[in-house]
Amino acid sequence: MRKFIVIALGVLLCAGAYTVIGQKKMLSPKEEKREVREKRRADRIAEFEKHVDSIVLSRNFQFNPQTMQRMPAGPIRQLLNPQFNLGIWDGTMDICLPYIKGYVSPYYVTILNYTIGNVQGYTTEQTNEGWMVTFSTSLFTASTYTFTLEIFTRTGGATLTITNPWYNPVQYSGTITQLY
Repeated sequence: MRKFIVIALGVLLCAGAYTVIGQKKMLSPKEEKREVREKRRADRIAEFEKHVDSIVLSRNFQFNPQTMQRMPAGPIRQLLNPQFNLGIWDGTMDICLPYIKGYVSPYYVTILNYTIGNVQGYTTEQTNEGWMVTFSTSLFTASTYTFTLEIFTRTGGATLTITNPWYNPVQYSGTITQLY
């Protein structure tokens, strides 16, 4: 009887060890390729997120708009001119963007075309989706323009909102690139 208990216990221990060791699931070649592709994609996404983070933290980047809209409910306009952008580097802002002026109809489009060396209140705050960059400047006028740039780390997209006390806010959607 004792031998039987020892043998039964040994068999149970071996079965338990085999179950723990044999946990690795056998994958078909097709499933292995799929897992490798998924891992490579996840690695590329993580690398892109690190790249966008480094661009924002370097304070040397350019916002390239693709659409603009007078807020709260103006028409969305496509921006196809590659010269329109907002560049930030070493505390300097270079802006060339269309801007919608007027508080009531008729609104009119003008071009903000300035290089500003005294950007005020530049703050960078990390959010759960990316970054929020805020700064303001007078653009050589009597009122202050506030720039709020929301950068989405995972997608590389960004939304710029320019507010002024005299006009409706204007919002731009686009991408962020690094300035060298």
